[in-house]
Amino acid sequence: MFMSTSAATMNCVIITDPTGKDPNGAAAGSMSFAPNMFSVTFLESKENHFAVLSGGEGNTTPRLKAIVETLRRLESGSSISEAANAANSFSGIRIMTGSPTGGAAVGGSFDVYVVEVSDDGVITVTPHSGGLAVLEPGTKGAIIHLRNTHGNPQYGTAESVRKETAVMIGKMIRDGYPATEIMSEVFGKVSNEAGEKYGGGAVNLVSSVSTGDMFTPQKVNETGFPMNEPYRKVCPEDGWGIGFPSAENYMTCPIDGTPLKTVYAYEALGDAITVTPESVVVSVYGTDESGVVQTTSEIVKASVKKDGYNVNEIANDINRGIDNGLLVGVNYVEPKDINVKQSSRAVGVYFDPLPGDRTSPPWNLPISSGIIDIVGNMQTAIGFVLVLLVLFRSTLITSFLK
Repeated sequence: MFMSTSAATMNCVIITDPTGKDPNGAAAGSMSFAPNMFSVTFLESKENHFAVLSGGEGNTTPRLKAIVETLRRLESGSSISEAANAANSFSGIRIMTGSPTGGAAVGGSFDVYVVEVSDDGVITVTPHSGGLAVLEPGTKGAIIHLRNTHGNPQYGTAESVRKETAVMIGKMIRDGYPATEIMSEVFGKVSNEAGEKYGGGAVNLVSSVSTGDMFTPQKVNETGFPMNEPYRKVCPEDGWGIGFPSAENYMTCPIDGTPLKTVYAYEALGDAITVTPESVVVSVYGTDESGVVQTTSEIVKASVKKDGYNVNEIANDINRGIDNGLLVGVNYVEPKDINVKQSSRAVGVYFDPLPGDRTSPPWNLPISSGIIDIVGNMQTAIGFVLVLLVLFRSTLITSFLK
């Protein structure tokens, strides 16, 4: 199968706390109008807390080589700027990288603004094109790259939106917003005003939380989720939620009847990478269906908010979701299938595959399957007799009249 290249046209690193102490103080993200925006376009190191974002006009092989070389340099202790400079060895490639305490840099082929915000609130926004641009360690600020993809109906907007977004970032940093929340607004503004709107995704560089495959394409040569479109509906009272398109069938919360709130994808991105005392990281195993993973995550988060980290209640809530048709293609879970690590606010859910080609578990009826088989056989026999009566009704009627 031929796979077209993946080229992020929007890369951004934001650092609001260069000390690395704020759990939401640094973030990085990528998106594009182009297809194949898989998570390779926003790689992260959970151990060393850096991200590597990629893009450019070059081919896939040089881009992968540039990514590998950047990672090698970072792993061997090179500075952020030295690592990003690896892109200049490959024609048409762009690499942006950053870490909470190491600053940010972009190398290769790019059109960026470097945003710097001083401690007294002075905002400096500086344009750079090609070569190497750096946000020095210890500085509050950001780097944002934005170009338009050929074929984008909003082609030609990148230059103005790039500058406006950089100014917006500077103002939000000055006003005390965390990097993760600013990143959400960047995705919203760029997707709406420049049309470079398909995920992609983002990472929290301090807390090592990523959107993962939330918005990336499901298949090669496809675009990811549009970041400016509705992504899910949530209950503002208990946290219950459901993703689109299933969300179209729900106006109120099935738990307490509260009207549901529509959450756009760029807002969901911010929720996913922002760490709060109530945050729950949900991992789902045994299925790769994005709708199941997303809905399971919402059910678990609502369950934890309601009943705490109780494996019995989490399992019951998931099973109710299966019974109600919210989850399709997975088997019922038991408490032993739920792995809870309350200290790290993490929940793992392990689904067993369904037997055969079933899309839902077998019904738990109060009668044995043997009785159902007998009833089925009786229905088959009765049906066969009825068919005979229809086929030979004329002969039977004639015989009866004689």
